[in-house]
Amino acid sequence: MVSTREPDNTEARDAVEVLRAALNQAGIVLPSLGVDDASFGTGLVNLGRVRADNACRLADAIRQGGQRA
Repeated sequence: MVSTREPDNTEARDAVEVLRAALNQAGIVLPSLGVDDASFGTGLVNLGRVRADNACRLADAIRQGGQRA
């Protein structure tokens, strides 16, 4: 018998929570951050729309993280 396992978005949900926590630590909110439910089972995360000032803060946070020794 062939087992047909339904794909799920567990990995994507975990990624959303990890990313949300990291963004919160940096004082950044992505209001539309969530699992891309339209692509069920693919593990896609929807970063959504963000205001320009938050996009710049996100870029700064990434740059600072990339410069760690």
